Amino acid sequence: MHMARMPSASSLPVYKMSVTSSASISSLSSYDKGEQSAKISGSRSATVMENGLDDDDERQTRTSSSSSNQRQKKTKRKKLPIMINLSGTKYEIVRTVSEQFGIITSKEDDQNSFLYWSDSFVSSERIVDLKPYQRINHFPGMGEICRKDCLARNITKIGKAHPEEYNFSPRTWILPSEYNTFQCYVRDLKKKKKHKTFICKPANGAMGNGISIFRNGEKIPQHDHMIIQEYLDKPFLIDGYKFDLRVYVLVTSCDPLRIFLYNDGLVRLSTEKYCHPTESNVDQLFMHLTNYSVNKKSDNFEKTDDVDSGSKRSIKFLNDFLRKNDFDVAALWKSIADVIIKTMVVAEPHVLHAYRMCRPGQPPGSDSVCFEILGFDILLDRKLKPWLLEINRSPSFGTDQKIDQEIKGGLLEDTLRLLNIKPSDRRRGLAAQKLESQKRLLRPTRRSETELTDLDKKRVIVEKRRDELKERLAQVRRENAREEYENRNMGRFRRVFPPTDKFTIERYTGLLADAFQLFLSGRAASLQKEVTRAFRQLREDEILDMLQQCELDGTDYRDGKLVPRGPKPLSSMPSAADSMNNEMSELTPPESPVDDLRNGRTPSRSHGAMSRHTRPLSAQRPSTRPYSGPRSRSLTRPLSSTNHITSVGSLNPVVDEAFITAAVKEREEEMTKRTLIALSDMRIKFPGKTDEEAELILQQLQDNWKFHKPRIASYWLVKLDSIKRRKVVDIVRSNVRAVLQRTWRSSDVDGLRLYRIFNRVFNRLLWSHGQGLWNCFSTSGNSWETIFSKSTDVISSSEMSCCRRIVQLCRDCLLIVYQFASEAKNSAVTQSDGPSPSRAMSIRPNRPSSLSSSTYSSLSHQTTMSPVSQRMSRLYNNHRSVLDA
Repeated sequence: MHMARMPSASSLPVYKMSVTSSASISSLSSYDKGEQSAKISGSRSATVMENGLDDDDERQTRTSSSSSNQRQKKTKRKKLPIMINLSGTKYEIVRTVSEQFGIITSKEDDQNSFLYWSDSFVSSERIVDLKPYQRINHFPGMGEICRKDCLARNITKIGKAHPEEYNFSPRTWILPSEYNTFQCYVRDLKKKKKHKTFICKPANGAMGNGISIFRNGEKIPQHDHMIIQEYLDKPFLIDGYKFDLRVYVLVTSCDPLRIFLYNDGLVRLSTEKYCHPTESNVDQLFMHLTNYSVNKKSDNFEKTDDVDSGSKRSIKFLNDFLRKNDFDVAALWKSIADVIIKTMVVAEPHVLHAYRMCRPGQPPGSDSVCFEILGFDILLDRKLKPWLLEINRSPSFGTDQKIDQEIKGGLLEDTLRLLNIKPSDRRRGLAAQKLESQKRLLRPTRRSETELTDLDKKRVIVEKRRDELKERLAQVRRENAREEYENRNMGRFRRVFPPTDKFTIERYTGLLADAFQLFLSGRAASLQKEVTRAFRQLREDEILDMLQQCELDGTDYRDGKLVPRGPKPLSSMPSAADSMNNEMSELTPPESPVDDLRNGRTPSRSHGAMSRHTRPLSAQRPSTRPYSGPRSRSLTRPLSSTNHITSVGSLNPVVDEAFITAAVKEREEEMTKRTLIALSDMRIKFPGKTDEEAELILQQLQDNWKFHKPRIASYWLVKLDSIKRRKVVDIVRSNVRAVLQRTWRSSDVDGLRLYRIFNRVFNRLLWSHGQGLWNCFSTSGNSWETIFSKSTDVISSSEMSCCRRIVQLCRDCLLIVYQFASEAKNSAVTQSDGPSPSRAMSIRPNRPSSLSSSTYSSLSHQTTMSPVSQRMSRLYNNHRSVLDA
């Protein structure tokens, strides 16, 4: 027996019924309803009788039709919510802040959560299993600085290479391996009649457990997994109490390294007023220890809701306290940031190596699946020098007081905002993972080196270089987008690494390179190269220029011939172009048959005979385009791409093409030699002095090079920024450009092959913040010549001689600018302090004078009161007279 049921809404179109509204349905009369039902039932019965179907078959047909219509209907895709797995944390504040961001807490066994939060160490296997869109709050390898023994070992190791940089950690001995060394140190102190206090801590302890203080180091027993540190017995005090700082640091990525410092934290005070350690008070841990877990058990612990009082206060209170007492707060936090960066530099080789092992194949600069909030414990001494005590990889997020709720809640809030987790990350990450897998599967097989010809090898090198630049360009664009987002959403964080100052980033990059060399013992050279390259300040336009140069260096390999890149030759030319060509030939009369060949005309036997048939300019119709001098064609463009219009009596096209090519090359070589002669006649002109006096100044600097070398290096590499260094090189560049315009008789020299070669040399001299030019002063060799060894262009001997002359002019220009600036500085000191015989003897042969005799007095008064940067600017503005051809 089957139950009768109403047809579904999706099956209504089968009966061709249209439902309009409830009012229209109710307005139907009973007659109409009966008639419609009769028609429907009649049609149904007719259909059943015609097809031979019973009621059950009919119902099945309607059901299948309904399901097919539902499948065809497009269903709107629901947006997946962001979910966080909190099964590994016990802190309720993490759940509260996540819910404020709209993040839903997932089940414990959910493997598709966007974010995982854990209070303890995370195994490497768990990081390996993470999908590209997932995040976890711990890095692998971070224990190298979060365990006390590992931190001491690594700081000591790098401190031997850089003792002046890593002097912010108390001297530490690791037991049991360094127990004998420690006892020898104690005996030496006893011989010198010096007394020091030592503190003994568990190597992997926390919350002040197992800490003891010893006045006599000989009484310290030998234990396993313990460290001994020199006790800092002269701390900075607040109201007589010792304190330390809990500074929160966020590391969002290790590839490349990105560090953020939270602008607030905790000031944890002891509960008994501090006294110098003696035999009678070393056991009073409430006086000597600042751990919150220790002092909260004291009867003197003050628990208040005010952030400016009690045994736990905010860092903002400390800053206000220091300002009221006339301390430099900015210098203090600059020192603390320096300690944090140097400590993370120590951890970076271990962390990056472990991260790459867990995430193989992940491209550099991509979104990191790991992040970490670290708690740095900093102690200030009486001179406000920060000392690193330890680092907590799982700082407490307990909220026993109101101050904890405010500071830790804001820390978590800004952290989640900086992570920038979006629902679309899942789809995008899985698509990128699938694309990477397809690339690995569809990668073409490599041909052996023996099967490749020289042209194929060159093409492979160019293509590899082009791919590297494109990858670098994409990485820079991602970094720019990430940095732009961070600048808008940092909140109470500030980015301390990578810094914005170029000098500072070069300093830290040097430490980072030494750390990789030291801790990895020369292994993973490619990893070190990638890390160093990641912090080079290459702008997007610079990479685009390099990519364009790579495209110019690239070649096509067609039919076994080497064809330069360029526009395809025209298949045909309209006949009406003869008149226009004649117009241009009369506006720009050629100087040689080679120029005729460039314009597409057949050269005659006599150049003078051709000029006799030229119409006067007055006989020509006026041109709508103003004349701007002869237009120069790019010398790398193939001659087949020019507009050739040959007469009936012209030469054979094959012979004509070879003749044109040979003639153009001969003409270019001749013009290059003329350029070399003009460059050889150029001299750097000292303002107000003759050429002989300028040569004497250069000769004196060379003779006393050992004395001037460090000063010139400091002036060029340190005192001058990138803009002023470029101005020094532009003095030579602008005059070389003028020489080319006169020699080649062309106002537009940008298309000349020779000028493009010169530009590559100038860019190389400014490479690495001026290091390229400074390397030219060494006797080991010229590094700028390597740009041509890696290029497919063939450089002639005349072109290379021109480049060497330009490098020499840039060297001389630097020396002249340095001497001019130093003499102006000495003259200012002489006018303010009065003349002295020693100064007069040192600057008498090179007494400064003006750019011209009429302007010397005004310039000398200006240089007396103006800084070196302004004098450099004035010297550059007068470069037309400084460098004369």
